[in-house]
Amino acid sequence: MADSDPSPDTPAGSAPVTIRIARGVGDVPAAAWDALAGPDDPFLSHIFLTLLETSGSIGPGTGWSPAPLLVDAPDGTLIAAAPAYLKQHSQGEYIFDQGWAEAYENAGGRYYPKLQLAVPFTPVPGRRLLSADPSAAAALIAGAEALVDQNGLSSAHATFVAADQVDLFRGAGWLIRTDSQFHWANRDYGSFEDFLGDLASRKRKAIRRERQIAQDGTDIAALTGAAIEPRHWDAMWDFYQDTGARKWGRPYLTRAAFDLMAQQMADRVLLVIASRDGVPIAGALNMIGGDALYGRYWGAAAELPCLHFELCYYQAIEFAITHRLARVEAGAQGSHKLARGYVATPTYSAHYIADPGFRAAIAGFLDRETRGVAQDMAWLNARAPFRQA
Repeated sequence: MADSDPSPDTPAGSAPVTIRIARGVGDVPAAAWDALAGPDDPFLSHIFLTLLETSGSIGPGTGWSPAPLLVDAPDGTLIAAAPAYLKQHSQGEYIFDQGWAEAYENAGGRYYPKLQLAVPFTPVPGRRLLSADPSAAAALIAGAEALVDQNGLSSAHATFVAADQVDLFRGAGWLIRTDSQFHWANRDYGSFEDFLGDLASRKRKAIRRERQIAQDGTDIAALTGAAIEPRHWDAMWDFYQDTGARKWGRPYLTRAAFDLMAQQMADRVLLVIASRDGVPIAGALNMIGGDALYGRYWGAAAELPCLHFELCYYQAIEFAITHRLARVEAGAQGSHKLARGYVATPTYSAHYIADPGFRAAIAGFLDRETRGVAQDMAWLNARAPFRQA
């Protein structure tokens, strides 16, 4: 299906466009892709999506087949794009639909392959329709639907959709699913102590105590760009391997992906390394965006009290305050993040289900699930550590 034209109907009122599928983001000129993606989201950049392809993290044997959707104007100018993949499983998505797959296949259907509009292995909300033109964005949605319908696929899924794009999918009739993750918001703090001043006294004292325990006898370095040495990348790779093997069975990223990040994206990486006697013992890898810091990977060679909190949460907050970033996104799961100042924040995905009966069943499930998620977030945030809460 690569380099093909799904040929959906042109959205009403828009000029004729061509919708096509490339073999990968690497086949799209970097300047054209990045002009649509913008500079703020490192995960949507041509460099990041291409290194996933060239490193073998996605592609043959992984169950992720790149199929980016592209929209060309009549003069051939690329005016819209979407990172998209044909998926043979539901791994590495963090929006869990394995139950949907099991139900559909028990009923005699074939759930895989499915179409996924997403950044692989990255539970970070962002734009999935890369265009400032609503009609071109609508063409991308129409192209995804056509790809599903013309090839007999079960469904298309846009996961971790930016909040301001949810209505584009809802307006096209896609089902909207709500989940949550924990984000920290910078309230124009001048220092970490300013942040602590916003917390209830008991929580403030607890965090100071955790930091003291974590830092006792441990050297902690927050590194970015050329300050990240090969030995730091080697250590972080080992930590990532251990964590990935325990969480997912096998890590998603290859060593080549780490090497390419070191060569091509080091200035967008914040690596926090903890050492004792000069030997790295734990690390946290973050990506730096235009107005946010994104926590991605953590690992440790030894379990030490409070070190996880220090490297993953408190060091991230300090970096965000120093660099005037608006927020820190700490990723999926982990209600323990709440006590560290990260509050439950809604995330969204959108789903096009081809079979009407299957769609109706999922719609009923999502209605119940959405109410439950809202109740959970309200319960959690009522227990946030801030004084005004």
